[in-house]
Amino acid sequence: MVTIFFTGLYVVVCLLLLVVVLMQQGKGGDIAAAFGGSGSQTAFGARAGATVLTRATAVLGALFMIGSMTLAVAGQRGTSSVLSGVDGPGIQPAAPLTAPVESAAAPIVPETEPPGDEAVTEAPAEPQ
Repeated sequence: MVTIFFTGLYVVVCLLLLVVVLMQQGKGGDIAAAFGGSGSQTAFGARAGATVLTRATAVLGALFMIGSMTLAVAGQRGTSSVLSGVDGPGIQPAAPLTAPVESAAAPIVPETEPPGDEAVTEAPAEPQ
């Protein structure tokens, strides 16, 4: 129940972060800014005051990272395999070997007459 609540909260944070980032205005993205032209800011120079959107981005970004790590740890608690409750084939115990038993049936005698053109009167074997 708690995991479902945190997952829902995480989705809301993700959507808010997406909206806040898309609402911000770009800062000097033209080609002149890449070479120090007009409108560019120095790498370590003075920074303009943080607006509400930049602060919201920082807070939502931190919540995004903390939420992702929290949900990753919460997902690791139930470490079990998909097949944890299923009995596999495993190693089957071998049946004990027995010596062949000789039967008291009549011995097999080979046929003495050669097969000819006569029709066979035996019944056909039944399919299995």
